[in-house]
Amino acid sequence: MTTTAERSHSRARRDHSDGIAVPAMLLGVGLGGFLDGIVLHQILQWHHMVSAAEGYAATTVQGLEVNTRWDGVFHLVTYLFVLAGLILLWNRRQSVGADARSWRSALGWALLGWGVFNLIEGVVNHHLLEIHHVRPGPHQLAYDLGFLALGASLLFVGGLLAPRSSRRGGRNSTNLEVPARSRSFGRADPG
Repeated sequence: MTTTAERSHSRARRDHSDGIAVPAMLLGVGLGGFLDGIVLHQILQWHHMVSAAEGYAATTVQGLEVNTRWDGVFHLVTYLFVLAGLILLWNRRQSVGADARSWRSALGWALLGWGVFNLIEGVVNHHLLEIHHVRPGPHQLAYDLGFLALGASLLFVGGLLAPRSSRRGGRNSTNLEVPARSRSFGRADPG
């Protein structure tokens, strides 16, 4: 039979270990979006934000101007996701303390965020709205499905990393848990 104090301590430990999930997922969404925009839109120039939408082909000056503007909006949104993730992560770090961080959990949650980004962006923009495809042309469906497969793979790997570090328990495996020796309750007042 567990006591109220044990349940309360367990809940507090779980809250601390799960507290990194939202900031890390926001970072994953933003960084995944940046990677998509930088690599696929700018470096490889396979597509732009609305390059498959009627009247906005990137092969004309007007179409390229519209696509560049929408690429900028896309990058602004991904920037805001990264900024929100960093602010929440910093806030969490300040309120809980710097001890017992778990890079594995943070990486897992970030990969989950990136996977969510890929799946939503892939399903909505490539398949439902068809405003662009990963790489238009004869094998565009294969590229679009590969993008979804990458998203599913990121979710799988992130799911292996994030929850495992929270479930194992123990001081070194939970990502934002304050070690028992630094908690104020249960210690004699030194002064």
